[in-house]
Amino acid sequence: MMHRPPIPRDDYALKKTTPHLGGGGLGGDKPSSTYDLVEQMQYLYVRVVKAKDLPAKDITGSCDPYVEVKLGNYKGTTRYFEKKTNPEWSQVFAFSKDRIQATVVEILVKDKDLLKDDFIGRVGFDLSEIPKRVPPDSPLAPQWYRLEDRKGDKQKGELMLAVWMGTQADEAFPEAWHSDAATIPSDGLTNIRSKVYLSPKLWYVRVNIIEAQDLQPSDKGRYPEVYVKVMLGNQALRTRISPSRNTNPMWNEDLMFVAAEPFEDPLILSVEDRVAPGKDDVLGKTVISLQNVDRRLDYRAVGSRWYTIERHVVVMEGEKKKELKFSSRIHLRICLDGGYHVLDESTHYSSDLRPTAKQLWKPSIGVLELGILTAQGLLPMKTKDGRGTADAYCVAKYGQKWVRTRTIIDSFTPKWNEQYTWEVYDPCTVVTVGVFDNCHLQGGGDKSVVVARDSRIGKVRIRLSTLETDKVYTHSYPLLVLHPSGVKKMGEVQLAIRFTCSSLLNMMQIYSQPLLPKMHYLHPLTVTQLDSLRHQATQIVSMRMNRAEPPLRKEVVEYMLDVDSHMWSMRRSKANFFRIMGLIGGMIAVSKWFSQICNWKNPLTTILIHVLYVILVLYPELILPTLFLYLFLIGIWYFRWRPRQPPHMDTRLSHAENVHPDELDEEFDTFPTSRPPEIVRDRYNRLRNVAGRIQTVVGDLATQGERFQSLLSWRDPRATSLFVTFCLVAAIVLYVTPFRVVALLLGLYTLRHPRFRMKLPSVPLNFFRRLPARTDSML
Repeated sequence: MMHRPPIPRDDYALKKTTPHLGGGGLGGDKPSSTYDLVEQMQYLYVRVVKAKDLPAKDITGSCDPYVEVKLGNYKGTTRYFEKKTNPEWSQVFAFSKDRIQATVVEILVKDKDLLKDDFIGRVGFDLSEIPKRVPPDSPLAPQWYRLEDRKGDKQKGELMLAVWMGTQADEAFPEAWHSDAATIPSDGLTNIRSKVYLSPKLWYVRVNIIEAQDLQPSDKGRYPEVYVKVMLGNQALRTRISPSRNTNPMWNEDLMFVAAEPFEDPLILSVEDRVAPGKDDVLGKTVISLQNVDRRLDYRAVGSRWYTIERHVVVMEGEKKKELKFSSRIHLRICLDGGYHVLDESTHYSSDLRPTAKQLWKPSIGVLELGILTAQGLLPMKTKDGRGTADAYCVAKYGQKWVRTRTIIDSFTPKWNEQYTWEVYDPCTVVTVGVFDNCHLQGGGDKSVVVARDSRIGKVRIRLSTLETDKVYTHSYPLLVLHPSGVKKMGEVQLAIRFTCSSLLNMMQIYSQPLLPKMHYLHPLTVTQLDSLRHQATQIVSMRMNRAEPPLRKEVVEYMLDVDSHMWSMRRSKANFFRIMGLIGGMIAVSKWFSQICNWKNPLTTILIHVLYVILVLYPELILPTLFLYLFLIGIWYFRWRPRQPPHMDTRLSHAENVHPDELDEEFDTFPTSRPPEIVRDRYNRLRNVAGRIQTVVGDLATQGERFQSLLSWRDPRATSLFVTFCLVAAIVLYVTPFRVVALLLGLYTLRHPRFRMKLPSVPLNFFRRLPARTDSML
């Protein structure tokens, strides 16, 4: 098997950049304009509004006009109108100044024809005479221009135009036709433009099923086994079978769902009787619209209501069919819980922690500004005309606002230079930026392309709390993606980010408040509920985004929301294990240092510890001040080595550099598995081996805890009697002996010289290890 040569770790590092932001300022400078976190890009804009009095070109005495804007080798066209001499287009064309290779821009009006389009007239502008407009100046008003023939003579017909030089900050930029999209069909242009999306407003729906009355089971000679099934869209939950086996069952059970505004799907409740295994009889059904459901902001009980559930039964009377209608009642308490935050992201990378109800929102504490500049060194993502190419765009998500940059066609070094802004309500949140390859540029004509999926190029996460306020960070972030063949660098993306704080006092106050809304603590949801609800929330968000125009594809939304982060991965398990070991490593280092003190490895240090210990024992009021002073000095000492750049993906921390190929193949396997049985068997055996070691460690921890419990449980009468006797003697000794003397003797005994130490384990340790645990009772 061929292995890729390892990439140097320096290539995975974050790189400081110095772009010319805002038209000349370097990263880190003070803001100079409202569009100052990106480099200025110059564009020639041509706005084609409408035409009038166009001459007839057809036999019918009319024409089928359209406009062609031509600048050198670039050419953009409007749609055409059939038999209309006064058409209105209202379309903007944008030509990048860096690619302009002509001195004149021509606007041609043509007549659409089957064989060859007829020339109607033209308007030309010299590039040196075109005015420059810098946002936020007022928009340039279009004017009427008389059409000219090919010789330059005036002729019949006028065209309303506006031509100017501007930047990407111009209000016409997002909806303009761009010169680098000349090869894209008109029905595919919406897939390349920049857009702003808003996540749907998500609510938790709580359905409290209390009881039902007057049910009519089909078999009246048996005790019914009744439960309630509730459906909301693709979500379906059911209660347990009622313990009261009669026609008036009771449950008093809560079911939780996720719904998004506007509420399209109703609640469908069906009361069912389990007649036999796999056979259920529907006793009644009702449909409830969420538009009529109460909304609450806290845990105050909402009013309950009786709903009618209907059942239709068709019976035969001779040769005629007759439909019987039975009506029963069900007692429900339904509400939309606005006091929760509906989790639709990974809890480790949340970008929004506000409750659903807007009445509970607190004022914002600042503004996040993100400039998406360029990408460098992108790899070919697909093949076009026999060569590798990439059509890259960026998606950024923070809070409820998603943004998508325009797609740069056929470029491994795309330049976006687009800036976006978000309000910040909590600094302990994460902004996520993903880079993707656009596979939907051919519009709706080619069905094989429509079903393609936008490829992942990489992702960057930045936690706002790691940023200094009012400082511009300009870095180039490596785009790392894990493939079945290993970790792969797909390129780099250059970002500029600034977190501006409106009130330092309010931001500091946030650190003392709960991370989630109060309802998560006053009436918490179970871990199983949260996992299920988060899955439903991500599905709703991805479906709603996929219905936008242009759509934000499901694969893009799921990648940004880390939908697969809960799936089993040997690599992640190893990474988390070594993270824990890294934390324990500090404690181990302290214990080794203390062991060296006790064993007099450095006599001078041990003597100083003796002196410090004696002072603290004689003056115990100095213990806490000394501890906090020590922590203060350590914090000041480490200030010199504080991180100067945002965090980024760490391949070594993620254990992605030297991961085994089979472990990667397991991580990319589908769920349920799609691998052959022999491979699944090997992986299952490996998992049993790993789980067996974890089981042993967990069992050892449980054993130590049970030994502590057995000190006073009389499970071992002799051990408990010894411990109780020791406690009595210790109480008497500590009562008659000053605490300082006891602490001093205990500390000096612990710090005694090695010549006074025995190699055998101490008496307390021997006693503890002999205590019984509950392992004797396990099979």
